[in-house]
Amino acid sequence: MVAMRKPDHKLIFIIVEHYENKPKAIVFELAACADKIKKVCPAEIKFIILGMETEKLSFEITRTTGLDAIAIEINELALYNSEIYKMVINNLAAEFLPSFIIIGHTPRGLDFASGLAVRMKAAFITGVEDLMEEGEKIYFKRQMFYGKINAHIAANSEPLIITVQPGIFEPYKPDKTSPGKVETRRVEYFPEFIRAKGIRRCKYQDSSISEAKVIVSAGNGIEEKKNLDLIYKLADIFPGSAVGGSRILIDRGWLEYRQQIGLTGAQVAPELYIACGISGASQHLAGMRKSGFVVAINRDPKAAIFNESDVSVIEDLNKFIPAFLEEYEKRKI
Repeated sequence: MVAMRKPDHKLIFIIVEHYENKPKAIVFELAACADKIKKVCPAEIKFIILGMETEKLSFEITRTTGLDAIAIEINELALYNSEIYKMVINNLAAEFLPSFIIIGHTPRGLDFASGLAVRMKAAFITGVEDLMEEGEKIYFKRQMFYGKINAHIAANSEPLIITVQPGIFEPYKPDKTSPGKVETRRVEYFPEFIRAKGIRRCKYQDSSISEAKVIVSAGNGIEEKKNLDLIYKLADIFPGSAVGGSRILIDRGWLEYRQQIGLTGAQVAPELYIACGISGASQHLAGMRKSGFVVAINRDPKAAIFNESDVSVIEDLNKFIPAFLEEYEKRKI
């Protein structure tokens, strides 16, 4: 594939994800990704912040990073609206002609990124985990086939829109301490097709998953709902533990949403994470990548989860866990 050639100067947009006037952690990870692109080819980096009362948030981000920002004040964005995001960013891109637009690979980012790419007729790469330079070409790394292989993809046109996996890049740390500049604009846009009606919070406010020191997590490999008993028994031997799971088990109703770990669930960082029958798709890895020590149990020796684990157990969990529990009982004092 023919990749982009590096001109003398580029412009990079970072679309800021925020909630209740606070930036999400991924914002500073996107800045680190942008900085890595900048080191490959010269570029100016600008944060793009859409919403109501964004000026204060913009100054906070520019003070932290030393990078410039454009604050777009839109009264109609009291609540997130993908239609407004696509229209406003498209118009801004037509004015500034950015070479790259970087968006978080999050539920919100994925909600508008693909539509924005279509509207802009832009190249689009999702789930980026790294980038590399080969000659004068830039390749973006992403997982494929449930993490069993890594693809290095290059675009043959500009602009390029990418979504970046959470938890991959270390948060950006500026070389300078002086704050960046903030340009504030006020825009009116009344959406035609989408209306935000409000936010409905999950009825569960259980924080045990995010606070647990040990998490035993189940995936599709448990095969039957009754085998969740093994997962709970394994978790019971660890103090301060909790049981989690991948999205497929939540979709089946075997576990509650508050137990979901991954891109659309909880982001956790326990001291010990035990993955039982989990393949290691990027969506799940995004939720547990900051774990201290990872043990993976899977009968597939090529499972992607083994790339993230400190200890890899290649065995059927329905055989291994009972044997482990039996041995534990023998040695328990």
